[in-house]
Amino acid sequence: MFKVTTLSCILQRSIKRMTFPAVGVSEGPNRYYFLQRIGCYNSRHFVTTPLMSSKGSDIEGSVDNDEDGYRSLYGAYELVVPQKVSALLKVPSHIQLPNYVPTPDGRPLGPAKKGPFIRTKEELDIMRDTCILTKQILRKTIREVKVGVTTDELDKYAHHLIIENNAYPSSLLYKKFPKSICTSVNNVACHGIPDSRKLLDGDIITIDLMVYKNGFHGDCAETALVGNVDEKGKCLVKTAKQCLDLGINQCGPNVPFEYIGKCIEDYANDLNYSVVGAFAGHGIGRNVHELPEIYHYERPDVKKQLMIPGMTFTVEPVISQGMDLVTLLSDGWTYVTVDGSRAAQFEDMILITNQGFEVLTL
Repeated sequence: MFKVTTLSCILQRSIKRMTFPAVGVSEGPNRYYFLQRIGCYNSRHFVTTPLMSSKGSDIEGSVDNDEDGYRSLYGAYELVVPQKVSALLKVPSHIQLPNYVPTPDGRPLGPAKKGPFIRTKEELDIMRDTCILTKQILRKTIREVKVGVTTDELDKYAHHLIIENNAYPSSLLYKKFPKSICTSVNNVACHGIPDSRKLLDGDIITIDLMVYKNGFHGDCAETALVGNVDEKGKCLVKTAKQCLDLGINQCGPNVPFEYIGKCIEDYANDLNYSVVGAFAGHGIGRNVHELPEIYHYERPDVKKQLMIPGMTFTVEPVISQGMDLVTLLSDGWTYVTVDGSRAAQFEDMILITNQGFEVLTL
């Protein structure tokens, strides 16, 4: 699961990306206003005001699929807005719960120190098992992606598999998140809540799945194609996977973390894509989110930190077709791109070794 970074970023990154026509700024109902919100752009790469239509109402429940707007730039797909969310799924009493489930706000209990942690051999043995299970369940869930399936059905499928393996779906009730996986479709950049919307031919969907077992979390994500996806969509998904692989290949002992972000951003920008800087990778282990934060773009303002053998963290760049700005919808979780462009993301967990790195989520 993504960590929303709160450290200051460089506004120039977004301004230099604004070289394409403004989508939805023209007159007409349900078209998106965003250029005037650049003044509200804050240091976290997302717009602070809710995304509104030109009629002044919240975007939820209203969608404009104008072919002369975003489709002319980004391809053939439909914009996604949240739909009906079903009730919380139950977890059997014998399942070990993470430390945030008993808290009213879903925030973790425990020591103030959140890393970076150096894992012991015993801890790594447990983490490997949890991470392998996490990836296996993600792959099985991805195989269920098809036209006509709802994201809620995918959530129930993954939830059942996790419980069947005597594990806990880490996303469920983490900071009150209501589902066991995140499903982000088309213009949803991250933290999409599984709901009653049926997947359509031509959609792309990112499934972000976490598992908690034997005291440790596993975390991975993948973007899948639904039916016949247009070439622009296929290229985006391919590029997102390449960005992950390039970032991971920078890892090794005594390597600066900044190498990950610079490599990813340079590659994405060369292909005219953006790295959505609002979301970062993170240390992970006994806690879902630990230090260090892993930026997927160049951060010269951040003090250099080196990778040390025994560190475990995620690499999970979010790549968009258009701008790198996102906004939060009123459900408090769903981040969408401000220009309606699609976003794709792949994620794996990494261990730094004395010789290089190990991908834990194989």
